[in-house]
Amino acid sequence: MTPRTPSILVINGPNLNLLGTREPDVYGTATLDDVVRLASDTARERGCAVRAVQSNHEGGIIDAIHAARTTTDGIVINAGAYTHTSIAIRDALAGVGLPVVEVHISNVHRREPFRHTSYISGVADAVIVGAGIDGYRLAVDHLAGRLTAAAPDAARAPEN
Repeated sequence: MTPRTPSILVINGPNLNLLGTREPDVYGTATLDDVVRLASDTARERGCAVRAVQSNHEGGIIDAIHAARTTTDGIVINAGAYTHTSIAIRDALAGVGLPVVEVHISNVHRREPFRHTSYISGVADAVIVGAGIDGYRLAVDHLAGRLTAAAPDAARAPEN
């Protein structure tokens, strides 16, 4: 029996489709495609697979989280502004019971006070803020390490 490759869902929330052009002084010039490529390359190096979704709609994010329950081993999420407002996304993450890493490109703690509160952090296994898009690499690396430690055969024989 061929071992199954651990799978990571990378979720990006509202306005992250504008990366590269939206407030480059805050978010840098890398695009969402660059983020997905970085996450995918990191996962592949660690014997995992990545699927990425982006939605500007709260319900779309919740639907992706619910679907991950039976198709994914862990979640990396940058919920954008929903981080600070969505109890529903927090509850969805808690409800699926998967390991979660929360990511923010900017250091939200150095920004406006309303960005200092995260509904997601309380259900996340790790939180990475202010590392730019490299935060996605760190998040995927952390999650992949956890997943491949739980399934060492998958790390040695990734599916391609």
